[in-house]
Amino acid sequence: MAPKVLVSDKLSETAVQIFRDRGIEVDFDPNLGKDKDRLLEVIGQYDGLAIRSATKVTEKILAAAGNLKVIGRAGIGVDNVDIPAASKKGVIVMNTPFGNSVTTAEHAIAMMFAVARQLPEASTSTHDGKWEKNRFMGVELFNKTLGVIGAGNIGGIVCDRALGLHMKVVAYDPFLSEERAKAMGVTKVELDELLARADFITLHVPLTDKTRNILSKDNIAKTKKGVRIINCARGGLVDEAALAEALKAGHVAGAAFDVFETEPATASPLFHLPNVVVTPHLGAATTEAQENVALQVAEQMSDYLLTGAVQNALNMPSVTAEEAAVMGPWLKLAQHLGAFAGQMTDEPVKAINILYDGTVAKMNLEALNCGAIAGIMKATNPDVNMVSAPIIAKERGVKISTTHQEKGGVFDGYMKLTVVTDKRERSIAGTVFSDGKPRFIQIKGINIDAEIGAHMLYTTNEDVPGIIGTLGHTLGDAGVNIANFTLGRAGQGGDAIALLYLDEAPKAEVLRALEATGKFSQVKPLVFDVA
Repeated sequence: MAPKVLVSDKLSETAVQIFRDRGIEVDFDPNLGKDKDRLLEVIGQYDGLAIRSATKVTEKILAAAGNLKVIGRAGIGVDNVDIPAASKKGVIVMNTPFGNSVTTAEHAIAMMFAVARQLPEASTSTHDGKWEKNRFMGVELFNKTLGVIGAGNIGGIVCDRALGLHMKVVAYDPFLSEERAKAMGVTKVELDELLARADFITLHVPLTDKTRNILSKDNIAKTKKGVRIINCARGGLVDEAALAEALKAGHVAGAAFDVFETEPATASPLFHLPNVVVTPHLGAATTEAQENVALQVAEQMSDYLLTGAVQNALNMPSVTAEEAAVMGPWLKLAQHLGAFAGQMTDEPVKAINILYDGTVAKMNLEALNCGAIAGIMKATNPDVNMVSAPIIAKERGVKISTTHQEKGGVFDGYMKLTVVTDKRERSIAGTVFSDGKPRFIQIKGINIDAEIGAHMLYTTNEDVPGIIGTLGHTLGDAGVNIANFTLGRAGQGGDAIALLYLDEAPKAEVLRALEATGKFSQVKPLVFDVA
């Protein structure tokens, strides 16, 4: 059955057609996002939800979204999506961080020009028939110092454009290296130095606990007298009331804001102040940007639903289509290893250790980790997936550790998963053969070569004669066919294991019959998702 996507906000028809062209069923209802009750009624039908800013994806909506696998936000901001709730539900949340970067950066530059030359007020005055040439004395951008708070994707474009205007650019960004700053042609500084030096300040950071009110009353007081402040990033980065006071006092010469702490902004301390330019969140509002982000989100969602490729996800490691094709068997192996360990473990898990050896060590280990953790967690929570599993593990205080190393054995690559509880450590290793099929190659340190099937039976015993016969006769008498039979032992007369691939799940009476023989210390049926 083809995946089904709901587009509940205004996306371009071209983007909607991308879903159809990729074989995905799509319902385009651009006003549905504003109707919370109706959205709640229908959301359970869909595998994907494509939105802009109007649709509010709350915990309540997610609770009703029984089939939902991915939410795609056409744009950068995902303030309208409850990401923690989506993660616990196992729903991937994607955005399109690059589709409107140039547009937003250009808007910041335009706002800087507007406030430097008082263009809106001059335009209004001239429209009113006045000719107040002497009233609107502006300042040049040439040779002025621009302070950029946040030199990432959009901030980097702003830096580039400002350098083209022959401005001096200083940047504050904890993640900006000296080498990267040098390559960009900017000077990396701490925030206090930026505040003291900048003639213009522009913000390009997300709204987080650390960045909220980064331009607080105290920090605004540290700025150079006559500074002009531009915010086209996120409302809440600047204390609007404190900025209004600084504008009235003459310390700040002007401000240009496209975003506000409360939106839609019908009132703000900045409204109706002289030399304050305000726009209604137009940073991404160009024809090109709207089309770009819409097309991008449609492609990303389609890729995930059809191939498993993950791009620009906020709660899941990214996996390209090329990686997905190569990693597919290894990801399935990671899930099988986790499923084995999870089904064999009855006590609370304290730690999960994953070893990657050889070729697999060069793959996307974050994604493989998620697969292994999901396999373990599914034993107690069947609804868990690669998105929600790491969240659940973290909530339970499970420590995750990863080791990768060069080829250290007879296989080109293998994975070894160790689960630690208060009582024991249990390990299992596996590899992917050239035919693309995952295999178990070691359990409890005992080497084996086991094909993985949907229904398997695991037994442990002392290495004594008659075990094969007992297993064969007991299962045969019950009408259970053995598709594959693997044995392994630590040494002659020592611990031994058997792993049987069965055509169907063994019934309880079969398990009891095996236990009644007294030959097995453990008899455990296992189930694997081999689809």
